[in-house]
Amino acid sequence: MQTEVLGRGSGEPSGPTGRLGHHRSRDGSRGAPVDVDLDRPHAALVVGKRGYGKSYTLGVLAEATARADGVAPVVIDPMGVFRGLAADGDAVPGRVVAEPTVRADAVPPRRWPAIVGSEPDSPVGALVWHAAAESDTGTLAGMRAVVEDADATSAVERAATNRLRRAAGWGVFDPDGLGARELGGSEATVLDCSGLGDAASNAVVAGVAAALYAGRARAFDPTAVGSGPIERLPWLFVDEAHVFFEGVACGPLRAILTRGRAPGVSLVTATQRPSALPDVAVSQSDLRIVHRLTAGPDVRALAAAEPAYVDRAVTEAMPTAPGEALVVDDTAESVRTVAVRERDTPHGGDSPRASAVDASPATS
Repeated sequence: MQTEVLGRGSGEPSGPTGRLGHHRSRDGSRGAPVDVDLDRPHAALVVGKRGYGKSYTLGVLAEATARADGVAPVVIDPMGVFRGLAADGDAVPGRVVAEPTVRADAVPPRRWPAIVGSEPDSPVGALVWHAAAESDTGTLAGMRAVVEDADATSAVERAATNRLRRAAGWGVFDPDGLGARELGGSEATVLDCSGLGDAASNAVVAGVAAALYAGRARAFDPTAVGSGPIERLPWLFVDEAHVFFEGVACGPLRAILTRGRAPGVSLVTATQRPSALPDVAVSQSDLRIVHRLTAGPDVRALAAAEPAYVDRAVTEAMPTAPGEALVVDDTAESVRTVAVRERDTPHGGDSPRASAVDASPATS
């Protein structure tokens, strides 16, 4: 049976692909293999209610990119369920960064007021923005030094300093933190953010997304500002994406969605709550992998972005079994029902069961 490649138009030249699964026929039988194009940049969205395979599918795609030539996969793991990607280097080349850090200057200066909880046009926010733009060390200490030397009232200086010190207490900013070069390798890099709060993990994602974009921008255009070129095409995977689109990471993620194609940066987001994403996160996705959804707002969010070539409502064709997905492919203008393949590495997203607990009384 001939393999269908999602995300690739007819007549386009071949290139690296990754196995997603197999067609699911109307009678439930297994059909032809289905791959995903990994040769070009893509924006993909994976959605589904809990227990129907959203994170599992994200892991399948991450495995595929880790095996592809010319690709640099980075996985944002807010729940600690993707550590299995590095369980067996022979199966999938991967590593886990247990305490991810980024350089302070990996976050664009205009994002810093939001990171520390200030409005950019407020005196404190404006001072923090100025400190991020003028610091020449790429560190929070350098930013605080700029604040101390600024022509500001003592109250504004004190507030800005306190906010920067609070950010330093998160432990996610480091002069030797992850940059474009460290993230641009062939293995899958899993950034375990499960021990971080929402603000700290948003800072990590903002820094990583900005570094990947800038790294490819420098490879694409040597005159662009950035921390160093990435030769491979980055694929950034973000689970629980609504948390980051609601925080300071939203700006860098939006930049990849809307401008990532030219420099070659791909973004794959996954969420249980597509209704919590900005419209651009759905409308700009050229691949939408839809597992079962039942909440009205989430179903309506997908329906609102339903392309004109769909001859049957996505809400009507949505699969009901775990592991099955409806894939809307804008490149080929097609809709397919796919049974997602089994993972080759351990999946950490299964729910614990009370029946698996040893309930025997302890003995002394």
